[in-house]
Amino acid sequence: MPAVSTIIWVAIGVLIGWVLWKSGIGMLRSFTRLPPEPPPTGELRKIKRNYRCDVCGVEMRMTMAPDEDPPPPRHCLEDMIEVAPLYD
Repeated sequence: MPAVSTIIWVAIGVLIGWVLWKSGIGMLRSFTRLPPEPPPTGELRKIKRNYRCDVCGVEMRMTMAPDEDPPPPRHCLEDMIEVAPLYD
């Protein structure tokens, strides 16, 4: 007759194996789903872009745009430069 601790360790191992199996199958199934359709034309999309004016140094963050890759805004009659966020 096996010891109680051996039975507990086997049960824990089977439980961990079952959790890994289910999470692996779930991850594989997520690859088969189609990506969501893009929003209709004219509807604003959420974006997060930071821009800086090279002339005067003013900075701005764009959070909504009609498409995912909007043209840079203009300030001081020049296109603003896209900058990477420092703390995001």
